[in-house]
Amino acid sequence: MHSKLFTNFKTDISKINIPEQFPYPFTNEPHILCHLGAQELMAKLSQQSEWNHLFGLTDNEASVGKMFGVLVVQDSDNNVGYLSGFSGAIDGCNNYPGFVPPVYDLLNPKGFFKIGEEELSKINLNISELEKSLELADARKILDKATTEFEKLEKNWKSQLKSNKKLRKQQRIKAQETLQGDDLEQYIDELNRASQLEKIAFKKAMAEQRNIVEAIEKQIHQLIAPIEELKQLRKNKSAQLQRDIFHQFQLLNSKDECNSVIDIFRNMGEEVPPAGAGDCAGPKLLQYAFQHQLKPIALAEFWWGKSPKSEIRKHKQFYPPCRSKCAPIMQHMLKHLNVADDPMANLMKAPDDLEIVFEDQWLMVVNKPEQFLSVPGKEISDSVYQRIKQIRPEAEGPLLVHRLDMATSGLLLIAKDSQTHKALQSQFIKRTTQKRYVALLAGIIEKDCGTIDLPLRVDLDNRPQQLVCYKYGKSARTQWQVINRQNGNTRVYFYPVTGRTHQLRVHAAHSKGLNCPIVGDALYGQATNRLHLHADWLEITHPQTGERISFKSPTPF
Repeated sequence: MHSKLFTNFKTDISKINIPEQFPYPFTNEPHILCHLGAQELMAKLSQQSEWNHLFGLTDNEASVGKMFGVLVVQDSDNNVGYLSGFSGAIDGCNNYPGFVPPVYDLLNPKGFFKIGEEELSKINLNISELEKSLELADARKILDKATTEFEKLEKNWKSQLKSNKKLRKQQRIKAQETLQGDDLEQYIDELNRASQLEKIAFKKAMAEQRNIVEAIEKQIHQLIAPIEELKQLRKNKSAQLQRDIFHQFQLLNSKDECNSVIDIFRNMGEEVPPAGAGDCAGPKLLQYAFQHQLKPIALAEFWWGKSPKSEIRKHKQFYPPCRSKCAPIMQHMLKHLNVADDPMANLMKAPDDLEIVFEDQWLMVVNKPEQFLSVPGKEISDSVYQRIKQIRPEAEGPLLVHRLDMATSGLLLIAKDSQTHKALQSQFIKRTTQKRYVALLAGIIEKDCGTIDLPLRVDLDNRPQQLVCYKYGKSARTQWQVINRQNGNTRVYFYPVTGRTHQLRVHAAHSKGLNCPIVGDALYGQATNRLHLHADWLEITHPQTGERISFKSPTPF
């Protein structure tokens, strides 16, 4: 007997082979059974008009979509079906018919989370009331006025001191011309005493005004102290509530071994798990399967609805689970299953020889192949850097002046000594170098050229992916120009003004950029045989000769 949430495929799957291994979950190309289950779930979702309004598929500008998932499972009678789930909550509810329930129901009104949330709300209300008090507002106004008067007084006094100092200097010069002996000495002493008395008066006036300012600051501090105490109380209660929540997320695996989210992350050296860990679609689906003795066969997640402003999410597109939140959890939950190896690991290339485009006694330019590291990684040392060290052991210093993503091919500049490296890197910092990339985009771009200006930062929950972030992101600008349009794709030149991580990939895929991911982009689009991005042209000033030189590499796609 299988679970009531076990859904039989409407499509005939009798001729589809069940995978012997659980497919590697962190790839966005799911198993065909997941494709079929997702298509059936999408058909159901398309009928949910109220949800689709919430997900921004109608005219609801303020809303964004939701990550859904399907887990293909096999019951004890060897029947194959699938489970459906979603990440987080929908419209304030996390438990809907037809979808697996949460691992732990945070939204239970009688649960400790809701009670704790109410306590935090009361603290927030008290803080808000104290911060808006008239007494505090009046004290701050008085302080602003006193501070302004202090600054004005100081400015006036300094101006007067400067003016009188200049006058006394003139008086000394004149006295030296007209007076002699004791008369001159007495006059100079009088000028010096006047200077000393003026400085004493200045210090006294400033001290009196400073005392006024400090008295008001003390009053404000006394008014703020209860607010700071409440904020610290809120911080402590919030942290404890978060820890209590993560303890409640008790996750299973196929051997019924149970581990809490907080312990899973502590075992990895992280004291505090990322927010929302354990509440994504993947862990929910696996938890339900293990609770109901269903064997997991394959997992896939897809986005339904409008993209968030920061992330890159396309309606109906498959995405792997987030690595920062879900990878440690998946490691525990899939521990005893026969999980396939990462298919992307097999795409790593080890070229027989590096193609050297240019070389003299100071620098080199090589043509880096795709799927080859620029510098050694955590587990793989083979890289352009390592190869250069081998073929040019006499070369010194950092060597690589810049880098290319592993998936990106093209021209890479190398310095053979530290002085040359410093000079070339200075050109990159000052943006006097010229770089051009060729990219094939999955879609048609209507405009012929333009500039993309979208600040970027790392996605802390899903490294190494980047987010568009206007608050914390670093400035990232890219100029682009269409080369041609063919077969539903657009070939473009990219001219990066800045050099942020994944800049061209995000600027191509983001809805506020070109809204067309680069063909083969496994992170921000759909994986193919390779990422269709190539650094085809580079121009620099030779640090020794001062000559402007350029290099070209044919586009391999």
